Amino acid sequence: MEAQAAQLAQLVRVQEDLARRVAHAPGAAPAAAPRIGVFVDAANIELALDRLKHRVNWKKLLDYLSEGRQLVRAVAYSPVHEDPGVSIETQRFAEPFIDQGFRVVRKPFKRFSDGTIKANVDIEMALDIMEMLDRLDVVVLVSGDGDFERLVEVVQAKGVRVEVVSVGGSTASNLRHAADRFIDIQAILPKVRA
Repeated sequence: MEAQAAQLAQLVRVQEDLARRVAHAPGAAPAAAPRIGVFVDAANIELALDRLKHRVNWKKLLDYLSEGRQLVRAVAYSPVHEDPGVSIETQRFAEPFIDQGFRVVRKPFKRFSDGTIKANVDIEMALDIMEMLDRLDVVVLVSGDGDFERLVEVVQAKGVRVEVVSVGGSTASNLRHAADRFIDIQAILPKVRA
């Protein structure tokens, strides 16, 4: 399985290189830059980075991901405190994305009778991605959550490439293998570190 994934990744790189060469061939019409949307599962990725004691500058990461491409939308999905009096700037998972080129979609935490809290943003994120597909060539999903595997498959079936960006050790293997391209944040950390 690992060998097949490596072969697929190499094939994708060869195809991308061939496309660049054809686009830059003498007499070739300039190719339009691929249109991308970046969708971040803020709590998932921030907690994964916390475990490694790393911080990311989200503006730098957004610039890295959109280099040579046309950024259509960048959205961070963040759980927030249920008290509307608590400012967005002080919210643990929203604050890193403010003034970094992202629209922040917030969902209040829910408290359950056993004391646990949860604010799952997966549905909002999946719906937004599906609504944007006709305007995108590439969906960049910043999450390591394996629950997104089916979303990746549906997006790919619509003819849109999917790149998954996450922390290697915190990424579900099924999500990594479903993606057309996987970018490990640890590998690019020198370029995107806060």
